[in-house]
Amino acid sequence: EVQLVESGGGLVQAGGSLRLSCAASGLSFDDYSIGWFRQAPGREREGVSCITTRDNGTYYADSVKGRFTISTDNANNMVYLQMNSLKPEDTAVYHCAADSRVYYCSVAGVPLIPGYWGPGAQVTVSS
Repeated sequence: EVQLVESGGGLVQAGGSLRLSCAASGLSFDDYSIGWFRQAPGREREGVSCITTRDNGTYYADSVKGRFTISTDNANNMVYLQMNSLKPEDTAVYHCAADSRVYYCSVAGVPLIPGYWGPGAQVTVSS
């Protein structure tokens, strides 16, 4: 059974940083695209970032390019999202996502309805 559990959310001032972690179990990173999407009240779901270890390819939404970095610890099945220069518009619930249908996420991005996703971590950025 695939399980994804996020941690590391919180409240931060604009310009600050947070690192989200996702503990993944029941899957191999070799077979899945792993990433993050976010959902804020009144706004559309947005695919934020993903990575596929088969080619080390990554994807970032235009809204986070240059500020967010995705990484993995393959030995421990962990995925991280380092978020720097945070803005109030980054406020959302961030969900870790995994999908076996995405072969190269640098091309396909983050599915808005991925195969699996976690319960989410709240990130709040104050102005």
